[in-house]
Amino acid sequence: MKYEFKTAEELIGLTKKYKIEISEVAKMYESERANKSVAFVRGQMKTVRDVMYEAVRKGIKSTHRSEWTGSGGDAYKLYNSLKKLGSMMGNKVTIRAMSYALAVSEQNAVMGKIVAFPTAGGAGVIPGVLFSCAEHFHAGKRRLLKGMFTASAIGLIIAERASLSAAKAGCQAEVGAAVAMAAAGLTEMRSGTPEQCLDAAAIGLKSYLGLVCDPLGGLVEVPCIKRNAIGTMAAIGASDMAMSGIKSKVPFDQVVSSMNNIAKNMSSKFRETALGSLAITKTGNDVKRKLGLKVTEEI
Repeated sequence: MKYEFKTAEELIGLTKKYKIEISEVAKMYESERANKSVAFVRGQMKTVRDVMYEAVRKGIKSTHRSEWTGSGGDAYKLYNSLKKLGSMMGNKVTIRAMSYALAVSEQNAVMGKIVAFPTAGGAGVIPGVLFSCAEHFHAGKRRLLKGMFTASAIGLIIAERASLSAAKAGCQAEVGAAVAMAAAGLTEMRSGTPEQCLDAAAIGLKSYLGLVCDPLGGLVEVPCIKRNAIGTMAAIGASDMAMSGIKSKVPFDQVVSSMNNIAKNMSSKFRETALGSLAITKTGNDVKRKLGLKVTEEI
């Protein structure tokens, strides 16, 4: 295939060869891979965008709690803090991004409809970052789609060379990957170069290397949901750094290889098993008892 890539180096090569942005490479790759028209591929991404938007819209208005009451209503609280921005340290972009990320993740926890982009556990970061920043830019839907296609290209590289599964690689593979994807997507939305997009992705992912998956009771709620919210600020920060001319000393492909190396050496206790870290604190074990699960250890 003309537009196939599995590494960042190959991706950059294609942007140079065809003199196009990362989002265009991603679009053409998916068109070739699926044997569908570019218009069809764009239409599919529009559907993804619309589902994300609906999850955000519902989530920021909802105070509904999850079945075991571990989450729910925080997006509503944070979004409403925009009315008293003077008492907050964040600005409108970051507070909104965090609230949107919480909204999507909380919709996941109450069995609402979301997009696993890249996964359910990391689904809040990308819509949080891209939607909030698109509002800030007064960006049209086309510009938002460019960010989403660029994010998908970064996700593809991570999936090919490491993993997007917390059960295999810890939370670095879910929230960490989402941060890298969002950072790159935002950077293209800001008219950054392909190289700057990958620098942003590398800076973002480096900051999440080694992050364990330690959900209370094995549920995708605590600490997953708040990690998504904090991840939006990391992605925005990584994009700001790249746009200011700061480069990642370690290239993105090498960062992904490092992530894969960590995954191979990570104890199974820290890979979505609820057998280590936060999951075996007193609070974590209380959740297990409430769910009727076996308590194995307490720290």
